[in-house]
Amino acid sequence: MLPKTIIGKLQANKLVFQHLLETCTKEQYSFRADANSWCLLEIVCHLLDEEVEDFRARVKSVLLDPNEPLKPISPEEWPKERGYLQRNFATVLQSFLKERHQSIDWLQSLENPNWEQTVDHPEVGPRSAKKFLVNWLAHDYHHIRQINRIHHAYLKFSSKDDLSYAGKW
Repeated sequence: MLPKTIIGKLQANKLVFQHLLETCTKEQYSFRADANSWCLLEIVCHLLDEEVEDFRARVKSVLLDPNEPLKPISPEEWPKERGYLQRNFATVLQSFLKERHQSIDWLQSLENPNWEQTVDHPEVGPRSAKKFLVNWLAHDYHHIRQINRIHHAYLKFSSKDDLSYAGKW
């Protein structure tokens, strides 16, 4: 897939996230399908942090200064370290959507980027800018699927209805 196509899909996903999340009530964004699952608030906080500190920062790093080591990140620790559950859902969602807009603007402003340029990732070895870009889109799809699963579980929980007529989930 061409980087231009991936960037277009990242741009389209901004609207997908907005439409999936903007009308959630506190009960919906706090709902957990099970004890080990994230709620929507945690997912939105994660999306914001990943947008800024992981994907955009790493693509920039590879394209603009590939000889510099990548800044370490710890997304597994961020929910507790950064108090995800104490944050305001609407504010975090708007911040994420604003950051996604800035990411798209930046990506579209690039003139002849070398998508094959690599940086040495300390855990997985050499990674190209394109590989980070492709994984950025895959990360979106992962969380869109996760959000849809939570919406389905919440519907089942709150309606207490049999949802099998809708199709096999």
